[in-house]
Amino acid sequence: MEPPRGQDLVFIILMVLFCFVGIPISVKKGDNGVIANHEETFQDFMVKHGKLYKKGSSEYNNRLKNFEESLKRIQNQNNRRTSTRDAVYGITPFSDLSPDEFTKRHLLKYQPRQNLGKPPQLLKAIKTPEKFDWREKNVITAIKDQGNCGACWAFSIVECIETMNAIHGAPLQSLSVQQIIDCAENGNQGCAGGNTCTALNWLVETNTPVVSEGKYPLTLLDGKCQLPKPKTGIRVASNFTCKNFEGQEDGILELLASHGPVAVAVDGTSWQDYLGGIIQYHCESNLNHAVQIVGYDKTGDVPYYIVRNSWGTKFGLDGYLHIAIGSNQCGIALEVASLDVLP
Repeated sequence: MEPPRGQDLVFIILMVLFCFVGIPISVKKGDNGVIANHEETFQDFMVKHGKLYKKGSSEYNNRLKNFEESLKRIQNQNNRRTSTRDAVYGITPFSDLSPDEFTKRHLLKYQPRQNLGKPPQLLKAIKTPEKFDWREKNVITAIKDQGNCGACWAFSIVECIETMNAIHGAPLQSLSVQQIIDCAENGNQGCAGGNTCTALNWLVETNTPVVSEGKYPLTLLDGKCQLPKPKTGIRVASNFTCKNFEGQEDGILELLASHGPVAVAVDGTSWQDYLGGIIQYHCESNLNHAVQIVGYDKTGDVPYYIVRNSWGTKFGLDGYLHIAIGSNQCGIALEVASLDVLP
């Protein structure tokens, strides 16, 4: 997680020395400042992430070339940091992918569907606290990994359903993302992409309950719907909302603190190299990914959202990332979905 203020000096020194966190590397810089000994670093990367490329093969050479480009991009991004709270970039499990491959494998063409549903009933009227994190309430399931399946839209919805069910007193349990991948209609296309809002609309219109992951296990493959009409499970209430909060991000904070986590559409293009810190720049708003916001922190000089991703625990901050509040970074305020569940 982000280091305490008292350790800022130590943190920035460590970032300079070990900007490729977690990988023991020894690098040199040429006269132009570009990192040398990249092949040795690439081989360390292969060991750490279980990549099996035969040295000298065309696959190895292509992956090494992608890796070299990642190192240059990482260096350029970190050179633009102005404080220890800025996002830090480095070697990640995606560093052997070209930007185009990364986009095709882990992002998608996302079509916004705003102004669906109704405003949710807030649990209680409270003054928004300076800091709030639903993980501290034990209502957030473990980080999931969507692999090469472009079903982030389904993951973000199911994660919110899981949490809202637990907030209302039910035992915390993992629900079936695969059910949504296989069964959701209204234009959703499983691993080829979808939309959180149209999927929520489908769940409500068809009164379809979401079953447990045990009843409908995750395969991360497109398949025929195995449970078109389940009799039991968790149903989404009709008062879900899907709204644009651009210029009104305080409304997102109010939903988070008084109601529950929200699912949001974002631009994840620049996340390929993300390690930690607060994303404040270099993030556009061409929506191509969906995530869950589980909390926020306004106690520091740069307020940020606590964002849960679905790329496994090796991504970012043990599967999470921090995005600045108030400037629609990564398009985070353009499509915000909030939901409730039926008792």
